[in-house]
Order: sequence, then structure tokens, then C-alpha cells
Amino acid sequence: MGFSCGIIGLPNSGKSTIFNALTTLSVPAQPYPFCTIEPNLGIVPVPDERLEKLGRMLKPEKITPTTIEFIDIAGLIKDAHKGEGLGNRFLSHIRNVDAIAHVLRCFGTHHVPHVYPDIDPKRDMEIVETEIIISDLEMVEERLLKIERLAKVSKDKSASDRDVLLKIKERLEKGMFVNMEAFSETEREIVRSCNLITSKPIFYIANVDEETLANIPLRDLETAIQSRGSRIVYICGKLEQDLACLPDKDKKLYMELYGMKQMSIGEVIRVGYEILGLITFYTIVGKEMRAWTIPKNTPCIKAAGKIHSDMEKGFIKAEVIHYDDFVKCGSEHVARDKGMLRVEGKEYIVKDGDILHIRFHL
Repeated sequence: MGFSCGIIGLPNSGKSTIFNALTTLSVPAQPYPFCTIEPNLGIVPVPDERLEKLGRMLKPEKITPTTIEFIDIAGLIKDAHKGEGLGNRFLSHIRNVDAIAHVLRCFGTHHVPHVYPDIDPKRDMEIVETEIIISDLEMVEERLLKIERLAKVSKDKSASDRDVLLKIKERLEKGMFVNMEAFSETEREIVRSCNLITSKPIFYIANVDEETLANIPLRDLETAIQSRGSRIVYICGKLEQDLACLPDKDKKLYMELYGMKQMSIGEVIRVGYEILGLITFYTIVGKEMRAWTIPKNTPCIKAAGKIHSDMEKGFIKAEVIHYDDFVKCGSEHVARDKGMLRVEGKEYIVKDGDILHIRFHL
């Protein structure tokens, strides 16, 4: 799997509509708060032009893209940590995702009522994220209490954990998300064990209407998001949900009508890959060609383990050719003759677009 992405936002921000547009599923998306109660899950193949081109060149019997998992979570309102709305119980569903997409309502109230009388995406963003911060702060404080009780028995491990938790607590109390770069690698392991939502990479989806699709006056929102070091993707959720259900021919005509070059799923995935630092490599084994997703700077032996644990345990070497070189040569045989197919060891750092053939023993 590529990565998992939790979709959050206020009720009636269009989360389920965005989820339907991205996954082409048809979960309920109604104009009233808390339409979604239990989380919806959709697994989507990652669009990959390189994989498609390799498929046309090699014509394997089976082509397997990497995937992304979207999780649509119930809406969160102000004071959810006090039990308002559905409370913050939904937050447990996104503690295990890789990244978070925060949907912000940027369309009017003509057809769909809002939980507030006016449209203010910056305010909405701050409300939801304040609830997330409070939820994480409560978890950290609870863990600190446990450590203080354990400290009476043993001080070996609890001291280092306590120092890290205090650093986290200080940041959360200032209303800030947890910055993993502020911790050493050893400390990061402690942070990860807390399973904090505020430590996860987050990007934003501005759910616009058709009138503002081509000319979006949301510069203040963009500035606020950029100041957090994050990214924003614009999606007309209702339009893309409708387009996702059309045959390809009709879809193309409507996209041209609205000046759309591509469906937003590609942009969402691209931004997700960037904030998570992910890359794609390929394998061609027997009758199957497959795409795999790994973090940047992954050694070849760990990439082999992504395919199968036996490959990592019995790793011998990897034959490597980059996608660009393969396309230029037209075949593995020509690439080998031209010296573009290399033999690499376990410490080789896999590059985006590498095609790997792992040699291993059982």
C-alpha cells in the first residue's frame, strides 16, 4: 500500500463528498450534520503514467499499481473534547493513518447549511485543530501521570520519556502541532509511541463551488497554511463527485467545459507523497509488473523487504535500471548491452522510478 490518509473537517464541510470524488464510492453525503458516524474506508489505485507506459511497452499479463487508503471520519465541532456533537471519539480512527487531509468549506450556504452562519475557512481550520490539540494534550497529560506513578518504582526508562512528554506538552499548550524535526531520532521513537494526531503530516483541501473553481479568492487562507509549512489543494467536491460516476468519454467533455486538466485525485496523491517523502519503484517478475511505495532514502535491502520478508533476509544483490533509461532503450536486453543496467548491493539508496530485480536466496 502507498499510504493511508484520514479526511477530517467540520460537519457539512463536504468530507464525504470529497471522499466519494477521490474513491468513486457512493457513501451517504447529505446536507445535515453528522451524516457520517462510522468511518468510511476506500482503497484507490495510485494513477501512475510511468506504470501505464511500461505496461504498453512490456504487455505483462498483470499490472498492479500501488494504492492509497482514504478514511472519511465523522465531523468534529467546537468543544468536542467536552462531548459536544459526537464527542472526540472519532479521533481514534485517525491515530494510525500516515497523513491527514483537512477539508475546509469554501462554498456557500445556498443548498447546504453550515454549522456557522457565515463561511470562514480560516476560522473553521482553527476550530478543528484546536480540538485535535486538546485531545492530544489530554493523552500526554494522562501518560505523564502514569510515568509519575511508575517513577516511584523504577526511574530507568521513565525519566527520558518524561522529558520528551514535557516538551510535547509545552508545544501543545501553546496551540501548536508537534514538530518531529525538533526531536532526536531516539526521542522520535517516544513521540511515535504516543500516536499523536498533531505529529502527523497534514495538508488541506479547499472544497470550493463551481463559481469559484476558476478564480478562487482565498489568499488569506493560503497565507495561513503556508505559514504552517503545509500545502493546499483546491477541489470542487460536488463537481468531481458527479464526474467520477461518468464514462471516460463524457468525463473528458465535462472536464474540458470546466477547464479541468485532471481529476484532483492525482494532485491529492502528489501532495501526500511530497509531505510524507515517498517515492515509487517498480518490479517486473514473471507475468506481473508492480509499483511499490517506500520512503525516500530507503536502502535497497529494505525495499526488498517491502516486496517480501524472504527477499530482505536472503538479499544478495539487485539489478537496477531507472525508468527513463529503460524507456530510452526499449528493453532490458538493450539496456544491459549499453551498460545502463547496474548491479547494486544492499546499501544502495533506491531512487524514484527505479526498476529493481532482486536476487536472493532462501
